[in-house]
Amino acid sequence: MPRNSGRLFAIHSAAFLALATLSAVPVSAQESEAQAIQSEPGKAPAALPADPSILRVCASESQPPLSMKDGSGLENRIAAAVAEGMGRKAQFVWFAKPAIYLVRDGLDKKLCDVVVGLDTGDPRVLGTKPYYRSGYVFVTRSDKDLDVKSWADPRLKSVDHMVVAFGTPGEAMLKDIGRYEEDMAYLYSLVNFRAPRNQYTQIDPGRMVSEVVSGKADVAVAFAPEVARYVKASSTPLRMTPVPDDTVRSDGQRMPQSFDQSMGVRRDDAALQQALDAGIAKARPQIEAILKQDGVPVSPVSN
Repeated sequence: MPRNSGRLFAIHSAAFLALATLSAVPVSAQESEAQAIQSEPGKAPAALPADPSILRVCASESQPPLSMKDGSGLENRIAAAVAEGMGRKAQFVWFAKPAIYLVRDGLDKKLCDVVVGLDTGDPRVLGTKPYYRSGYVFVTRSDKDLDVKSWADPRLKSVDHMVVAFGTPGEAMLKDIGRYEEDMAYLYSLVNFRAPRNQYTQIDPGRMVSEVVSGKADVAVAFAPEVARYVKASSTPLRMTPVPDDTVRSDGQRMPQSFDQSMGVRRDDAALQQALDAGIAKARPQIEAILKQDGVPVSPVSN
C-alpha cells in the first residue's frame, strides 16, 4: 500500500526517509470476508489486543489501485490471500493518510502489525522474503508509432508531454534527458500546482494513464502495479513496455527500475515475519493469479 514505498527514487535518500518518518475488479469471497477496523473521521484507529487468528494489516483507504477501502486493491487482495495461507483472517486497519505514513502512524504505534507493498530492504521494518518483483514501464498508445523501449530513445526529447510521478526514477531520467523544464508546468497542473516540496504530493496513477489515452501526453512512465489495471481496462489500446533495468544516467550512475516487494513488520517481531514467509509461500499461486488479473508484468525476484 505504501507507494513510498519504494519505487520512489527518493526513498533511497535521507530526505525521503525523513519525510516518511515524520510523516473495477470484483471483490472475491475471500476479500469480502476480511474484517476492517473503522475509525471516526480525523482520528486514528484504536489499538486492539492481539488475536492469533487475525492478521492486522495496515492499509491506506485511498491509494488506488493498490489499496482501497472496498478491499479490491491489489495489495488488499494479496494480504487477504497471505492471511488465509497463515490460517488467519485479514483485518484491515484503515488510515486516511497516504500509504507512505503507514509505518510511522500504524505499525510503529502498534495499531496494526504488517505493511504490504514495501521495497525489500526497507530499513524501517523487518521484511519478509520478496513475494514478487516488478518495475517501471513506458505507457503509450498502440495506434501511435512510439514503441519506446529505452530512455536512450531520441524520440523522447521531441515528443509532446511526458507524465512521470514525482520523486521516481522516471522524474530523474526526465531531468537527465533535459526536458523536465519543458514538462514541469504540465506535471504541476495535474496536481493543481501543489508543490511536492516538504509535503507528499503525487499524480494519481489513473490520471497518468488517462493523459496518454486522451493524447494530452505521448508517454507515461510509472511503476507497473500502479497503472497495469488501468492499462488493461482501457478502451483505447495501450502498450506497456518495461523500462530496462540497466538504465544509466548521463553521468554513468545506474538507475534501478525494478524492485522486489516484501511485507514489513516491527523490527522486533521475528515470529510474525516467519509466519508471513510461510503464508506467502503457501499463497504463491493466489498471489500470481491476483497479479495476472491486474495485468502486472513481473520478473523473478532477486533474492
